[in-house]
Amino acid sequence: MKRLLPLTLLLALSSVGPAQAGLFGDDEARRAIIELRSESNSRLERLEASSRGQLELANQNELLKAEISKLHGQIEVLLHEMESLKQRQRDFYVDLDNRVRQIESSRTASVPTTPPADPAAESAAYETALNLLKEAKYKDALTGFEQFINQHPRSSLLPGAHFWAGNAALQAKEVATASNYFNAVLTNWPRDPVAPDALLGLANSQQALGDAKSSQETLKKIVERFPESSAATAAKQRLAKKKP
Repeated sequence: MKRLLPLTLLLALSSVGPAQAGLFGDDEARRAIIELRSESNSRLERLEASSRGQLELANQNELLKAEISKLHGQIEVLLHEMESLKQRQRDFYVDLDNRVRQIESSRTASVPTTPPADPAAESAAYETALNLLKEAKYKDALTGFEQFINQHPRSSLLPGAHFWAGNAALQAKEVATASNYFNAVLTNWPRDPVAPDALLGLANSQQALGDAKSSQETLKKIVERFPESSAATAAKQRLAKKKP
């Protein structure tokens, strides 16, 4: 009711005659007008402040939505990269396994060997250990290849079994064991087609043990001894990264 007083006063002033208007005086009318303007300005300022606050809140909400959307996008990218990495690792094992199988098949065809007592059991044992490695069950895979090596000492798959045992041991963080298996390949089958990859595995083991110098020397041996191999390509790339 107090806010309506100035307006009521003006209405009263406008409705009275000249004689009655003189009762209020110029000062009172002037004060009423000033109060009315002050009230109007105050209301306008509050309205503007409220509008600015709502606008700022709306802008903050939009920024928050944009940031959340950005984070969701980054999470999706990371998940995709992780899945791609897993798939590349699986593809690597499959590809290398295929190459080892081709090597073993050609060697078996060209060099007569004493047939194993049970070819099916030999193949199944090797396949089981290899599948465990592909499934990232590294310790189980290592055990499987060790059993294969002990149970089939005359198998033509021994170079591959030692190589895969080294890989399984390396992935299981049993680096010294991995080095022994890679060295066994290089000692017993130095010209076997799997030898370049065994050398690369040995370089990885040396690097994991903190012996960077020996690792570099092993990478150089791969390039010198097996320049046309895929292992040599990988070795060249790693050697190039070490150059200043």
